[in-house]
Amino acid sequence: MEEIIRLTKNLIRFKSTHSNPQGIKQCVEFIENYLRKYQIEYRRFVYENTPSILVLPNLRTGFTPILLMSHVDVVDAPADLFSPLVKGTKLYGRGSLDDKYAVALSLVLLKKHLRQLQKQSKGQIDLPFGILITSDEETGGFNGAKKVLQKIKTNFCIVLDGGNFNKIIVKEKGCIRIKLVSKVKADRDTRLWTGENAIEKLISDYGKLNTYFVKSAPEHRHRSIHFMNIDSEKSFQQVPEVAEALLDIRYTENDNMENLFDWMQSELQSEVIVESIAPLFPDGESPYLNLLLEIVKKTSLGFEDGSNDARFLSKNKINGIIYGADGNQSQHSLTEHVDIESIYELYGILNTFIERSEKSI
Repeated sequence: MEEIIRLTKNLIRFKSTHSNPQGIKQCVEFIENYLRKYQIEYRRFVYENTPSILVLPNLRTGFTPILLMSHVDVVDAPADLFSPLVKGTKLYGRGSLDDKYAVALSLVLLKKHLRQLQKQSKGQIDLPFGILITSDEETGGFNGAKKVLQKIKTNFCIVLDGGNFNKIIVKEKGCIRIKLVSKVKADRDTRLWTGENAIEKLISDYGKLNTYFVKSAPEHRHRSIHFMNIDSEKSFQQVPEVAEALLDIRYTENDNMENLFDWMQSELQSEVIVESIAPLFPDGESPYLNLLLEIVKKTSLGFEDGSNDARFLSKNKINGIIYGADGNQSQHSLTEHVDIESIYELYGILNTFIERSEKSI
């Protein structure tokens, strides 16, 4: 168990943010060295300079009964957050909860099972599970999970990136990033208070758009919209001629986003540009989920407002869940931390789950 914490600390020390691609590269190389040290065969995928690491029982067939998925990329943070710190029963640091503890746990669990097999004169091909570690979850997963999952066949995937011991996530919203671009033509002779203003047009459009995102369901189980960024260009008269806003839309299975986009294109003054679309993570029944619920009797099923790499499971016809250790939902915050005891407990749960799945499913 101590190895998981020690390994998590080492991973936290890498500044593996997307503003520092070298840090991501070094973090992935650290993981590769770990796998080579214990003679674990793996495959490295790189799409658009985005590396992912895949370990399967048989890399040639691409099949594993169970897949554990996690990621090493983290959001930006002050330098001191990349120095791991243990206070009481909590491990603090950027990525401690999201999602480096899960990477460490997956690696140690993999090594343990492989060693057990080797004592029985068996090898990696007899492993009952595999792991996928990506490096672009925080930016949408389009060159990590989206690409690599297409090459994997699995009966059940556990995304170790959310949830807690009280809740297994079986459903998440989809995520769409759009850009509104407002343009006006400044008149050299126009005074500031009489001419058109690109920002004012943008704000007016956002007001119209926001009326379609009225809270209508408990616990945020409705579509939502959020400002992510706004920028403008000024003319010689300091009148903004061009203004852009980046918006984040989260939608549910009850929303018809195609109709909404049609309305936006026809009614808004700004140009509407769809930057990216991430699908829903829908609910799906599975005997593996039933087995997990037998093992963790106190855990209930639930949903999340957020979104992670689980969104790519359904497109590849993979049943799965989102599950993880406790950390008081501190991911991305200045006090990000993970409860150490919950990591140990999660390790035990997953180990039992994997062993029982071999016999009962």
